[in-house]
Amino acid sequence: MESHPRRVATRRSNMTRQIIVADDHPQFRDALKSAVAQTASDLVFVEADTVAVLLGALESHGSAALLLLDLNMPGAQGFNALAYVHGRYPAVPVVIISADDDPQTVAAALRYGAQGFIAKSTESGQIGQAVATVLDGGTCLPVGFQVPRATDSGTEGLAIARRIAHLTPPQFRVLGMLCAGLHDRQIASELDTPEVTVATHVTAILRQLDVATRTQAVLAAGRLAVDRASVKPLPEEA
Repeated sequence: MESHPRRVATRRSNMTRQIIVADDHPQFRDALKSAVAQTASDLVFVEADTVAVLLGALESHGSAALLLLDLNMPGAQGFNALAYVHGRYPAVPVVIISADDDPQTVAAALRYGAQGFIAKSTESGQIGQAVATVLDGGTCLPVGFQVPRATDSGTEGLAIARRIAHLTPPQFRVLGMLCAGLHDRQIASELDTPEVTVATHVTAILRQLDVATRTQAVLAAGRLAVDRASVKPLPEEA
């Protein structure tokens, strides 16, 4: 009889659902957690303020019930992080959280694997309801959203997204830094790794994306940018 409480406690701990909250603003993360926590009592939150931290969280919590992902978080590079996470962790539903909620952006989020989209201006109670819908297997979208007509650029982006999803976590981080305009030496310093290791990652990235140069890799990843006009790769290193 004395063993019963231990069995019940174990069952309850196994039933907790982990929600990863990825946003670089701590106050907004707190607001999200507060809104979502109202929907159920079995939720446990894991926070990430950069893509690097997010990748580590996913490696530790690959069976998370949900990822709330800020579209403009440092290292996200538009929809690249969404495409990567969706391809590498397809069982983890992703809801994009963004201030950019125009129809084209919402449509792109769905195209690259999001289970829903919540505008940052959404009222707290509605955020909770939207997340509860996704946790129950549904989809949450802004009120009145209608899917825009498909374009050829969308098809091209999907092909790039599938390639990006096959990068390793270190390769994906290096790609993000290339997109941010960093050269190999700067990337090596950021990652605290030898420059030759960075060069090896870059070679693997070029092969995976089927391009010949760093500039072409940045332009390829730029197809998943929210604002493609903002993609301005640096000149090739000598």
